[in-house]
Amino acid sequence: MTTREEAMNAVKVLLEYIEDSTGREGLLDTPTRVVNSFDEIYAGYNMDAKEVLSSTFNGEGYDGIVLLRDIEFHSTCEHHLQPFRGRAHVAYIPTDRIVGISKLARIVELHARRLQNQERITKGVADDLEQHLNPLGAAVIIEAAHGCMQCRGISKQNAVMTTSAMRGAFFGISEARTELMQLIQSRPLSN
Repeated sequence: MTTREEAMNAVKVLLEYIEDSTGREGLLDTPTRVVNSFDEIYAGYNMDAKEVLSSTFNGEGYDGIVLLRDIEFHSTCEHHLQPFRGRAHVAYIPTDRIVGISKLARIVELHARRLQNQERITKGVADDLEQHLNPLGAAVIIEAAHGCMQCRGISKQNAVMTTSAMRGAFFGISEARTELMQLIQSRPLSN
């Protein structure tokens, strides 16, 4: 395992690659700041899906769609180490247990706060819902803009990538999928 000091030295080497004058005031503490930010940005490696989704409540017979939409997230592309950000829509149809609403946002964060690709986040969240909640259906739709495409290469600023994972009732029953899409597209709450 790489030590914190080795990580800070690696950042210093990268800074020297980018700029000759790494001794200037603005860059002196940059290696420490970068490693501190990595601890936060990549905190998903220290989170456990079973722990996040373990606190459930009696669903009291509720058998409709539970949807948390517009969950903002940011992640880092594993291919170019560029940021990407977007929003996730996470839904499930409970059997007998429901999970607290914040847990749906936390499971997105668990996956997003790692070196990632969007497809893996989408699949990972759906897999965790299936494994730990045992719902009748699970669905994840993610829309994101990718820095690796905006600031380099093709340089397309407004492109948005959409990925989805539909499981159980959302995969096999078109009416469930249609209702989900209508809920996602419904008008947002106003203050």
